[in-house]
Amino acid sequence: MNKRIILTAAVFGALAVVCGAFGAHGLKNTLSPYQLDIWQKGVDYQFYHTFAILYLSTFARYKNKLIGLSFLFFCLGILLFSGSLYLLAVKDSLHLNFASILGPITPVGGLCFILGWVFLFLAAFRDK
Repeated sequence: MNKRIILTAAVFGALAVVCGAFGAHGLKNTLSPYQLDIWQKGVDYQFYHTFAILYLSTFARYKNKLIGLSFLFFCLGILLFSGSLYLLAVKDSLHLNFASILGPITPVGGLCFILGWVFLFLAAFRDK
């Protein structure tokens, strides 16, 4: 599990750098400042939770089910929260008609982040 957590964090981290650079350089002339802010919020939260996933690797040796749940919810949070923000930021530029359904997905991703932190808390609390 430790290797899987580290590999996942590495992929999410690399993608966060790519998304950050793309937003700063590739989208700055295409998106409004508000849309760029939405994009950057997705990048920021992806980075925060990539570091949280990497931190989970220090607990992974315990084979704790709570760490597995934290890992799962942090990953889902990145995909749902950051992913929906990326799509919301570019929906007008790419004429994404389905993007109106993304608004409710963002808070579900935020809830996943919260659950990831709660499970991390419980894992640390129960650790002897």
